[in-house]
Amino acid sequence: MTTALSTNEHDSSAPLRHDVNLLGHILGEVLVHHGGQELLDKVEKIRQMTKSLRTKHVDETYKELKEEIHNLKPPFRQQVIRAFSIYFHLVNIAEQNHRIRRRREYQLQEDSISQPGSIENAVAALKEKQVSGEVIQNVLDKLSLELIITAHPTEATKRTVLELHKRIADLLKQLDNPMLTKNEKKHLNESLTNEITALWQTDELRYRKPTVMDEVKNGLYYFDQTLFDCLPEIHQELEERLSEFYPDYDWKVPNFLRFGSWIGGDRDGNPNVTPEITYQTLKEHRALVLKKYEKALLLLMEHFSYSTNRVAVSQALIDSVEKEESTLLSDDQKWSATHEIYRRKLAIMIEKLRHVGRSEKGYQSAEALLDDLLLINESVKGHLPKGQVLKKLRQLIRQVQLFGFHLATLDVRNHSGEHEAAITEILRTVNLAENYAELSEDEKVTLLNKVLKDPRPIVLLNEDYSKETQKMLNVFRMIKRAHDEFGRRSIEVYLISMAESASDVLEVLLLAKEAGIYRLHADGRIESHLNIAPLLETIDDLVAGPAIMEKLFQMDVYRNQVAEHNDRQEIMLGYSDGSKDGGTLTANWHLYKAQQEIHNVAKKYGIGLKFFHGRGGSLGRGGGPLNRSILSQPFETLGDGVKITEQGEVLSSRYQLYEIAYRSLEQATSALLTASAHVSNDSEFSRKHDTKWVEAMEDMSAASLRKYQSLVFEDPDFLTYFKQATPLLELGALNIGSRPMSRKGSDRFEDLRAIPWVFAWTQSRQLLPAWYAAGTGIQTFIEKDADHLNLLKQMYKSWPFFRSTVDNLQMALTKADLKTAVEYIDMVEDKEVANRIFNNIVDEYERTKSVLLQITESEELLDQTPTIQASVRLRNPYVDPLNFLQVDLISKSRQTEEKDDDLFNEVLLTISGIAAGLRNTG
Repeated sequence: MTTALSTNEHDSSAPLRHDVNLLGHILGEVLVHHGGQELLDKVEKIRQMTKSLRTKHVDETYKELKEEIHNLKPPFRQQVIRAFSIYFHLVNIAEQNHRIRRRREYQLQEDSISQPGSIENAVAALKEKQVSGEVIQNVLDKLSLELIITAHPTEATKRTVLELHKRIADLLKQLDNPMLTKNEKKHLNESLTNEITALWQTDELRYRKPTVMDEVKNGLYYFDQTLFDCLPEIHQELEERLSEFYPDYDWKVPNFLRFGSWIGGDRDGNPNVTPEITYQTLKEHRALVLKKYEKALLLLMEHFSYSTNRVAVSQALIDSVEKEESTLLSDDQKWSATHEIYRRKLAIMIEKLRHVGRSEKGYQSAEALLDDLLLINESVKGHLPKGQVLKKLRQLIRQVQLFGFHLATLDVRNHSGEHEAAITEILRTVNLAENYAELSEDEKVTLLNKVLKDPRPIVLLNEDYSKETQKMLNVFRMIKRAHDEFGRRSIEVYLISMAESASDVLEVLLLAKEAGIYRLHADGRIESHLNIAPLLETIDDLVAGPAIMEKLFQMDVYRNQVAEHNDRQEIMLGYSDGSKDGGTLTANWHLYKAQQEIHNVAKKYGIGLKFFHGRGGSLGRGGGPLNRSILSQPFETLGDGVKITEQGEVLSSRYQLYEIAYRSLEQATSALLTASAHVSNDSEFSRKHDTKWVEAMEDMSAASLRKYQSLVFEDPDFLTYFKQATPLLELGALNIGSRPMSRKGSDRFEDLRAIPWVFAWTQSRQLLPAWYAAGTGIQTFIEKDADHLNLLKQMYKSWPFFRSTVDNLQMALTKADLKTAVEYIDMVEDKEVANRIFNNIVDEYERTKSVLLQITESEELLDQTPTIQASVRLRNPYVDPLNFLQVDLISKSRQTEEKDDDLFNEVLLTISGIAAGLRNTG
């Protein structure tokens, strides 16, 4: 299969071109084997025509292409679709391998140059700017980056297919070895052909929706494959680089980088997440981490052959072995060589690990396992040469500190409306309020405050309540049970979707009180084992956020709750619904502003904040590189910790391969450390931005909001256009997640989830949520004053938030393709509506592109990142055929009265293929 990357580029991309050509050639051989020369020729003909149309539009070629596609017949048509789709998967693998290759090239030159975004580069820059060790250590003590695998698995690719991708990636990496013999290369190429053949012969589509437990296992895959080993390596790298550049300082790197999960705990809109499922999720978490620890201990046993005939070990170690060996191990379980004291100790530890959660013989906590490891470490230090460390032991100590027996802290989330309904019934049952839901906000807060200050419970027996209220009560009882079984780190935070008032937060605190998770003792002492985090999602919620939090912080009962959590309050910010509600420019500005304002409110009450950024994988949902996401936040908010969601195809693209996972996490660490250290050092890095910048953003945001809402909410035909001009109606059958596409199963725009909203626009190449209305907002501001354009140029150069906003808009416009998108308006039944709305979108696209080029002073979008620019351009000739096929197939499918399963599956294959080509779903 001829490749699009056979063009002259910079020499650094030559190995990438080689990989793509190799994979494309093998795929071509596979196509001939399974479909004959006719299949390869057809694929090439279609690609050449779309490529030709990219260069110059010729009506004759366009008509011929449409006819070629329309006349394709099954099963041949499905083979054509799959050829383009699988090619994208192979290109994605090649690009990931090239990232790994580039990182290794930097490492080989590290004596002379360090890779931008690396931990070494960050520490070297701090040293060069004379940031003291004391300042850095103070920053480290507060540094916190928590990444959350969420219950939005928009990964369109099956796990089986991802496993094939990983094997192909491993083979490509092995082929880079310059020491390979001719025979070894031959065998690797044969293996590569076998894996690509297997990829062709494997079903891409899921034939049922994944269950929640399927999603849990998919999430755990990344812990098993990369994260369990990668996280301690990041900490170790930081410690070593700090010691290298600041050799006189005694560094203590805390466990600042952690992963958590929503999968199995996110109940918002997903009836499949029951308390039983959440509890089972925690059991799966524990089972995996115990398996990893046992494997690590067995490895240590192989290496720890030290003999008491040769070295002196600590008496504390000897005493612990003598105390436990006879009571915990049978004779055949004991290590036979009595002088190999470490192996005797490790045999005891392995047995205790195997009984965790099963009997009293097992470790009762991860801290007990950690104590044993530290005991071994202390003893070993006594007989090793000074300064020598045992990396595997140190790594395991860090792993136990990071992962405990819970592996990943599980967040629980639910909708505020469900809490209110339960509280209404509970208060009515005990005659405290006839209809709590109809009270004013002040009346609700007063009543909740009174009940929270009374140590007596108000919940009666379960049978006194409806099934819905019983389910809600059982969620909190399950959290209490989980704390008792798995430890309090297993579930630390309860998130409230659509939190619109202080009462929404107090309702959850009351439910926690009734389950014994929050307790007011008779002597007035407070005990709380659950942090409560409101989720501010809509534009209105973001505006109201500061007042909501101030009201809570002013209340003794809530201030005491926060005090129980080290005076730290977590607040989640929703990027998806805000963007869907008001457009990307307005949403991003309100998110930024809300963080600053809430930070100032919390500071007034002596409370630290951790902002939890609910970003999606795609640009329309706040996506983008992890390190750039961090740097785009207000710098004053970084010191209290950052929490960010990781979801969908982001998981496989960032965390399936160890080297890519490491690179992504070191970039994030580097960005957070650099920003936090400079803020702490009170340098020009943290200087307040000009008030003119704020006024400019306010002005642009307001104009953008008016433009966005005039189309999305005020045009009566917009929703019809959206449903008919995108594959929205077909997405639900793709089986990419356990959650329904809309809340409450309704057709209302307000209830449509952000993921299908973004996914559908991405498929049709319009990408409207990621850029629409930004151009009007910016252009309106520029036209008000001749100096405004220069002001925006200055903002782009000097303000990371604005630079990130503009760069994401550039990326969105580059990935959007209205020349292809025009094909989709043929699916709209009312042609006047189709043309009117599409022309509106085209006008706004051109306006946005024009103002971005003026601000960045560029000839073309993404001129500053030519690699990404080239990648998008080179992919287009392969994505275009899938878009043409998708429109043709959807049109046929919607016109067919009786369901045609084969036809519909072909539609789904185009959806999966375009997602791979654009590297985005929702």
